[in-house]
Amino acid sequence: MSRKIPKFTFACTLVVSLLIAACAAPPPAARPAAPQQPATPAAETIKVGALYGVTGGMSSIDAPGMNGMKLAAKQINAAGGVLGKQIELIAIDGKTDQTATTNAASEMINVHKVVAIGGLNDSTFALAAGPIAQQAGIPFVTAGATLPTLPEQIGDFFFMAPFGDDAQAYAIADYAIDDLGAKTAYMLVDQAYDFTTALAKFFKERFTGRGGKIVLEDIYKSGDTDFSAQIAKVKALDPQPDVLFISAVPSEAGITTKQFREAGLKQPIISGDGFDTPLIAEVAGENADDVYFSTHASLDNPDPKVQNFVKAYTEEYGRAPENAFAALGYDTMNLIADAIKRAGSADPKAIRDALAATQGFNAVTGEITYKEGKRKPDKSVTIIKVQDGKYSFVKEIKP
Repeated sequence: MSRKIPKFTFACTLVVSLLIAACAAPPPAARPAAPQQPATPAAETIKVGALYGVTGGMSSIDAPGMNGMKLAAKQINAAGGVLGKQIELIAIDGKTDQTATTNAASEMINVHKVVAIGGLNDSTFALAAGPIAQQAGIPFVTAGATLPTLPEQIGDFFFMAPFGDDAQAYAIADYAIDDLGAKTAYMLVDQAYDFTTALAKFFKERFTGRGGKIVLEDIYKSGDTDFSAQIAKVKALDPQPDVLFISAVPSEAGITTKQFREAGLKQPIISGDGFDTPLIAEVAGENADDVYFSTHASLDNPDPKVQNFVKAYTEEYGRAPENAFAALGYDTMNLIADAIKRAGSADPKAIRDALAATQGFNAVTGEITYKEGKRKPDKSVTIIKVQDGKYSFVKEIKP
């Protein structure tokens, strides 16, 4: 049985129902929510600092060093990177200036958040930047600074890729005595750099320790361009010294060679790796002869590792490596990448520990092993001769 509903009641009910339905419905023009963005990984790349004085007085060795680091990073990335990530090289010019160098190190650490730093080929600048990295707990591998006490002076996050000044000074002193037959030597020393004073100290120690005699020691100030006063003193010596030992940074290597030769001093000029610069040939020209220096590698070494590097560098930059510092930069980047891989982490402390444990790392400039508690490798020293502006391998002296 059914009951009939009055028309008025039905109409009211219908209106109420429509109002309820309208209130319950979603707003017709509601804007859809923005799609959720995927979370960005904490570190898409592994940032490594490359700190060199690519302008200024160190440019002839630091610019090749920077190029060596860049080449190594490019090769590492092409091979898949490290720990599945690409190496991002943060390259900053220290401008051969201590303040600019320390500012660059601070920027790398505080702004770019690098996990390690490599570079610098002079001890004075390494002593400026190294403590900043040490305080921040960031491993620093110097590519070519050779003061043997650097790791102890700076701290346990600092490592050397090259040998020390003691090794290369002993090697060139031995070469002077054993191969050049030198019994007497003249010394000219730049007083401005830790490298030049240390090199001279160790040369004198070895040369006199083996019976040689230093007949005159003289000094100059970095940046000098006129060596006539020093040359006059040498020319007044009678008898003349058998060899001329000049402890200089690259910017003075060419000019001292040129002026001593033009003054008629023809005896062999000997030095350390501060002379491993194209400036000898470029500045001294036809007077760039009978010059011998100790350095980190000979780039005409037929070893496949050396020649593969030379080939890759030449293809990348359109010219052969300028000196051994290009190879040291290359080795430094590869050494850092190897430590990151062995650490299994981009954590700076883990990288430091992996670096300290490095054993038998086969580098272009020789094998790198850090003995327990030491962060300076014992590597062989190469002797190079400059004759008529051409650089050639003479001898390798092993420790």
